[in-house]
Amino acid sequence: MNRPSRLLRVTAPVELASLAALLINVSVLHLQAVASAIGPLHGCAYLIVIIAAAREAGPDRTATALSVVPGIGGMLALRRLATRYAQPA
Repeated sequence: MNRPSRLLRVTAPVELASLAALLINVSVLHLQAVASAIGPLHGCAYLIVIIAAAREAGPDRTATALSVVPGIGGMLALRRLATRYAQPA
């Protein structure tokens, strides 16, 4: 039984955590240095999640479509792929 790739399993939580940090910064801290540091990290993680989900999904395009949702999309795609791998072929 396979499972989603390590790249997707690592970057999906990073994307979610970086978005949460950015939203906390915008709503509470208003620090430009935090936004400058975490913004590119979130952007890269977002793009990597989309690419990793597209590579992993194969004919199942639902996981790829879910990965496009900012923030939680990577986790949703991960869940979709994990349930697909858990089902017997």
